[in-house]
Amino acid sequence: MPDTNEQDSVIAFGPFRLFVKSRLLEKDGAPLPLGGRALDILIFLAERAGEVIDKRELIKRIWADVNVDEGSLRFHITTLRKALGDAGEASRYVVNVPGRGYCFTAPLLRPAASESRTSPPAASPSSLPSPLAKMIGRDDAVGRISAELAQHRFVTIVGPGGIGKTSVALAVAQGELAAFDGQVCFVDFGALTDTRLVPGTIAAVLGLTVNSEDPIPDLLTVLRSRRILLVLDSCEHILDELAPLAERLVRETPQLHILATSRESFRAEGERVHRLFPLDCPPEREGLGIADILAYPASQLFVERIAESLSEFELRDEDAPLVAEICRRLDGIALAIELAAGRVNAYGIAGTASLLDSRFSLLWRGRRTAIPRHQTLSAALAWSYDLLPPAESATLRGLSVFVGPFTLEAALAVASCQGISEPEAVEAISNLLSKSLIATSPTERRLRYRLLDTTRAFVADKLVENGEADRVARAHAEYFRDFLHDIALKSTGMQSAGGFLPYADHLPNVRAALTFSFSESGDRTIGVDLAASAAQFFLELTLLTECYRWTRQALASPDARAADSRKEMTLQAALGVSVMFTQGNNEGVRSAFTRSLQLARGLEDLHWQLWLLRGLHIYLTRVGDFHGALGIGEQGESVARKLNDPTAMLNVEWMLGVAHHLIGNQDKAVRFCESAMVHNPGSQRLNIGHLGYDDRIVALVALARGLWLTGRPERAIEAARYTVREAELLEQPLTLGISLIWTIYVFLWVGDWDNAEILIERLIDHSARHFLGPYHAVGIGQKGELLLRRGDVAAGIEHLRRSQATLHAARHRIMTTVFATALAEGLASQNQPDDALRTINEAIAQIPDHGESFDMPEMLRVKGDILARSGSAVEAESCLRESLDLSQRQCAVGWELRGAISLGRIWREAGKAGDARDLLAPLVGRYQEGLQTRDLVAARELLGTLN
Repeated sequence: MPDTNEQDSVIAFGPFRLFVKSRLLEKDGAPLPLGGRALDILIFLAERAGEVIDKRELIKRIWADVNVDEGSLRFHITTLRKALGDAGEASRYVVNVPGRGYCFTAPLLRPAASESRTSPPAASPSSLPSPLAKMIGRDDAVGRISAELAQHRFVTIVGPGGIGKTSVALAVAQGELAAFDGQVCFVDFGALTDTRLVPGTIAAVLGLTVNSEDPIPDLLTVLRSRRILLVLDSCEHILDELAPLAERLVRETPQLHILATSRESFRAEGERVHRLFPLDCPPEREGLGIADILAYPASQLFVERIAESLSEFELRDEDAPLVAEICRRLDGIALAIELAAGRVNAYGIAGTASLLDSRFSLLWRGRRTAIPRHQTLSAALAWSYDLLPPAESATLRGLSVFVGPFTLEAALAVASCQGISEPEAVEAISNLLSKSLIATSPTERRLRYRLLDTTRAFVADKLVENGEADRVARAHAEYFRDFLHDIALKSTGMQSAGGFLPYADHLPNVRAALTFSFSESGDRTIGVDLAASAAQFFLELTLLTECYRWTRQALASPDARAADSRKEMTLQAALGVSVMFTQGNNEGVRSAFTRSLQLARGLEDLHWQLWLLRGLHIYLTRVGDFHGALGIGEQGESVARKLNDPTAMLNVEWMLGVAHHLIGNQDKAVRFCESAMVHNPGSQRLNIGHLGYDDRIVALVALARGLWLTGRPERAIEAARYTVREAELLEQPLTLGISLIWTIYVFLWVGDWDNAEILIERLIDHSARHFLGPYHAVGIGQKGELLLRRGDVAAGIEHLRRSQATLHAARHRIMTTVFATALAEGLASQNQPDDALRTINEAIAQIPDHGESFDMPEMLRVKGDILARSGSAVEAESCLRESLDLSQRQCAVGWELRGAISLGRIWREAGKAGDARDLLAPLVGRYQEGLQTRDLVAARELLGTLN
């Protein structure tokens, strides 16, 4: 028999004891034969219990000096499982995680003192419950509480029902047996209803025979002579009697230590409160695998409890996110997690997750041996709820209307509809917090409160039972209507950005308030007002689909007709923005903006007029009506003059600059947009719906492109990079998307394919993550253009056609001619001149107003190249001359250089080398920078051949 008297470490689980140093496995005290490799595997897995051990790591550890395959590992795992019992039992201990490895999931028991020490102290066999299974995620708490107990003598573990207070207290008590020479007594007050029996209950546990009506003097006499730890469990319902007694015992018996568990603190002199928090849960994040979720104690507990009841349970990768969701939904409450795990046998993991929304989940039963109040979640919560005085129970019922975090002001507004005065409600909330029925949710700005999901579900049923649900929901909706309205007023309406962003955590409550208001039992008048107040809130958070849903519903309501002009103006404006960015540039956008602008003029609200003109300006640029956009900018100029506001004038200048760039007046575009390079964080911008359609960023985009077009490629690159950096700082999806879309062309134009590719891939990913459909289509088209430049013509054409189809359906016309031009070039290089010519002619035909568009010179150049390829030199030359003339009128030196290169090549072939040189050389000479960019390199090469 191995010598186990040298503090051999012991791992105990079920009927087994594993002596690591002695390499001995016992079952029910008898040695159990087990092969060396299987024993090595068991020791390694048990020492890292709860952790998924990769198969390769396990093989490397067990067969350090031998090369073996996974078959050997599986063989010894099978041997180990057989030794541990039949298949049903063995699966409790060693779980196979497909594709990953193996995990030891059995509850580990603390070894008896005789197994881990040479001379153990004897504990009273009846004073402390038997050692518990290994707890999960509470080792740090046990250590801290033990330290606090040694220093302060009176520690109370506080937390909501089912969080594991008793288990932690018992673990601490077991660890303190040696320190107290076995003098640890456990007093369970859970079943005690008569508070007069509190002193007698403690005396009975201590083994005292009390012969007087007042046992306290005898208690004090005994406790003064003994060093002892009293564990007082489940004290919340007898605190009025127990708190003064505990305080007196600690004060008058210097060797006594008290460890208590309660849902609220004793508020006693000398008490040290240790609040027990829920088990850590996996975050709400995509791509969580088995190893990821098993790094969190809540998931470990859930999986271990399933393995105890399901003999062949193996956690699969596809179930990992569901396990994470279940643990989060149950707020990391140990009892709730154990009860949910017990349902997996009947419903599976997916079924259990779907049932969490059901009120029946509160009635799921746990272990038969559990105390009655822990056998269901409902019983655990009822225990706390039934102890509340009327004002606190009514307040708690009202708080169930909140979804997620809420403020004290919001709670008081709801409590008032319950007939509870503000002082009463403040006191009730404080008491509910101390009783662990309300949790705090601190943020950077201010303290928030919340109900745990299980608590909220329980008291929501009580709210319905008391017939209070509609009254409370109405008060909740009215509060958020007024709350959002006040923020809108402070933010001066849609004219300034960011006013709503600090209140993003109210989003779930705003949604709930809107849902109730437009329901059959709600009040649509409140709903219309709330939708108007919430419109800007949704836009600032870039929740475009929700903004569209609620503004449309509000405007369709008969109550909208009774709404004042300002509310309708707000709703129409938000509708126009949300439709434009979610459904495309249909006539509904123009109609909504036009109606809103009409109302703003009737109200003589110049700020709103300017903002709405900005919205129309964006719409007209997106549908390709660049002259219409210029006209809107000129209207904005008139409004800005009336406002006599330099910031408004600056915004209007940027609107004009963007319109001039798109029309083709590049010198004016640069002049109007140069001021955007000066960052003025204090300036107020006409951000469209605060979505991040930031005027300064749009102006910077036009400036960067205008700089390239006017012959300053290095400055253009510098401005493009600055634009993207500035857009990133705003953290607004649309702004960043816009900056990427338009600056990508600067890199394409200069021939920097690598940086263009980086930005294009970023745009595609960004637009997909933020559901910006047209922007995603633009990214696909730009990828096609890059593929063409790199020689992958077939793939480039396919990308461009996909992009064109999507943009055409969304009426996003600003890019269609650009992509058609690239597509025509690709078709021409594939020897499809007829298709190429038809494509470019259709693109040119889309441009009204005598060809005034920023890309018309380039379209004419590409048409000239296609004609030249087809042998139509005369027509080609005519086209290219037209391109050059238009480039000069637009001050677009970049297009002019390209046209000159194309025409120079034709003249070279026609024997007009001198004419070609005279055309090209002065243009190259005008460039003072960017001499290594693509077009300038091509121009100098052509000049070399001409010389």
